[in-house]
Amino acid sequence: MGGGVWGLACAWEMARRGARVRLIERDRIGAGASGGVVGALAPHAPERWGPLKAFQLDSLLAAEGFWAGVADASGLSPGYARTGRLQPIADAAALARAEERVAAARTLWRGAADWRVIDAAEAGDWAPASPTGKLVHETLAARLHPRQAGAALAAAIRARGGEVVEGHGAAAPEPETEPVIWATGAAGLADLSAAFGREVGRPVKGQAAVLGLDRPGTPQIGGEGLFVVSHEDGTVAVGSTAERDFGDPHATDAQLDDVIARARATVPALREAPVLHRWAGLRPRARSRRPMLGGWPGRPGHHVANGGFKIGFGLAPGVARVMADLVLDGRDTIPQGCRVEDSL
Repeated sequence: MGGGVWGLACAWEMARRGARVRLIERDRIGAGASGGVVGALAPHAPERWGPLKAFQLDSLLAAEGFWAGVADASGLSPGYARTGRLQPIADAAALARAEERVAAARTLWRGAADWRVIDAAEAGDWAPASPTGKLVHETLAARLHPRQAGAALAAAIRARGGEVVEGHGAAAPEPETEPVIWATGAAGLADLSAAFGREVGRPVKGQAAVLGLDRPGTPQIGGEGLFVVSHEDGTVAVGSTAERDFGDPHATDAQLDDVIARARATVPALREAPVLHRWAGLRPRARSRRPMLGGWPGRPGHHVANGGFKIGFGLAPGVARVMADLVLDGRDTIPQGCRVEDSL
C-alpha cells in the first residue's frame, strides 16, 4: 500500500525475488514526498557511528546496482549518479572537525568512499562560497531524479509481472490477501497514531524549486539546511525548508524564496538561472526520527515501512532488502532502533 519510493522499492525487490506483488496507490505514483524535486542521497557525517548510519552506508553503496537493475527492467532512467558532494567550511572550528573526519571516513566507510578537505579553487566555478576558502569533498553522496525514479520503479514492477493500481482515491481497492506492507507516508503516520492512541510521528512540510541550468555531472552541494542537486535533464534542484507548523501543505511562499536566494548566494553559477518549478509537500517524520520498519503490532500479516523523512531515497535499497527478508523469508534484519515499536 503506497506508491512512494519505499512502497515501490519494496514491491520491486519482492518481484525481483520471484514474489507476486500488487501495489495500490490511491492517488498517483509519487503523490507525496516522493514526488519532490531534490533527490539528494547524502550520507550522515562519519562520526558517532551506530546501526542507522551503518544501514545508510550499506544502502548508499547498494544504490548503484539497485537503480541499474530498475533501469534495465523498465527501460527508463531513474536519474541516478554517484556525483559526490561539496560542503563549504565556515570557520576554524568547522575546519578542524572536517579534518578529523578524514581518517574516520576511511575506517567507517570501509574504503568505499573518501572524505577530503580541498581548496575551493579545485572545484572551479561550481565551488560554493566558503568563508575559509576550504571545502569538504566526499564521494559517497549521489543523486536521483525523484519523479523519474518513481516512474522507472513502477515500470520495472510491471515488467516483472507485478500489478500497479493507482488513481482511485477513497475507492481504491483494499488488500485482498496478506501479507501487506503499509508504506503510506505522512497519511500513514496519522493512521498509526490513531491506531495506538498517541502520536508516533508527524508530517513536516518541505519546499523546493527547480532552476534551469545544465550541469549534470557536478557534485551536489550541501550547506546548513541547503541542498543543490544537478540532474541529468538540464536542471538544478534546490531545497529545502523544514516546517512543522504550516497551513496549505502544497503551497509555496517566501520561505522558498529565501532558499532560492541562499542557493544563488552560495553557488554563483546559479545567479542567473531561471526558476522553472516550485514544489511543496509533506515528509513523514517518525517520533524517534528513525525509520519505522517491521510488523504492525497487534495486526498479524500487516507490516509498516514509514518515517523516511529526509533520507528516504538514500535508504530505499536497504529498506526494500530488510522488508523482503522479513516478509518473504521470515528473517529480521532490521537495524536496531528502526522498528515500529521504537516510535510507539
